[in-house]
Amino acid sequence: MAVHLGRLKLKNPVITASGTFGYGEEYADYVDLNKLGAIVVKGLSLKPRLGNPPPRIMETTGGMLNSVGLQNIGVDVFIEEKLPFLRQYDTAVIANIYGETYDEYKKVAKKLSAVKGVHALEVNISCPNVKKGGVSFGSDPKVAAKVTQTVKEETSLPVIVKLTPNVTDIAAIAQAVEKAGADAISLINTLTGMAVDLKTRKPYLRNITGGLSGPAIKPIALRMVWEVLQRVSVPVIGIGGIMTAEDALEFLILGAQAVQIGTANFINPHATMEIIEGIKDYLTANKIKDVNEIIGTFQS
Repeated sequence: MAVHLGRLKLKNPVITASGTFGYGEEYADYVDLNKLGAIVVKGLSLKPRLGNPPPRIMETTGGMLNSVGLQNIGVDVFIEEKLPFLRQYDTAVIANIYGETYDEYKKVAKKLSAVKGVHALEVNISCPNVKKGGVSFGSDPKVAAKVTQTVKEETSLPVIVKLTPNVTDIAAIAQAVEKAGADAISLINTLTGMAVDLKTRKPYLRNITGGLSGPAIKPIALRMVWEVLQRVSVPVIGIGGIMTAEDALEFLILGAQAVQIGTANFINPHATMEIIEGIKDYLTANKIKDVNEIIGTFQS
């Protein structure tokens, strides 16, 4: 079940998505963290962030809208209070990082690269729910490349760049970050959406718009992963509406080296464990010894 994301080896291709799994300890009563391929922790910024005012989460048909706005404890508190817990486990830890400026990305990357227990950085240039940074860094190929290069200059860790689907040509962004040195690419983040309260005639979310995730976006995510795979050589991590092992297998067959599980964690805390076992069952049923034998076997 082991896969490689460039220099980063995972015991299996199932990863928790940032912002849906806290800092790992929140799920430790439900999930054997040692069995995960990797944990991507909640996005970290240089200073703690309160995020957007509530209401900021609502359930939709086939998904969820959120405008949390990258609320987090800040990179220093993460290193001091959360990382020691994660070091207990034999599971790769990927730190999702965010900045409002190039310099903030640089400083967060430098801090995380100086401590033990972080195995890779995931650069968030795709959050649609913040006014500065986020998707504004991820919608222009030149800017996305500059963020990637800035982070690469500050770390020897593998750098994964997380892309937004809220662009015209996501493959062009992927090519730009690959050229800037990205070791891997993860996609997709949420799609910008909104909902209207018929009683008040106001938006449900205080932020008016939010990011749509969940099963409703899986076909879009599959299409974008497929498009990116045609244009880059670095490993790709598929994200978007993966609820079951069958969903995960679709991304792997397309060519994704790994998958991230997001909204499913909120609905079923055991989702990641069930997906790992489901992939194993599929391999056994089809007499396949190695998960890598199915990666990239899509027939168009």
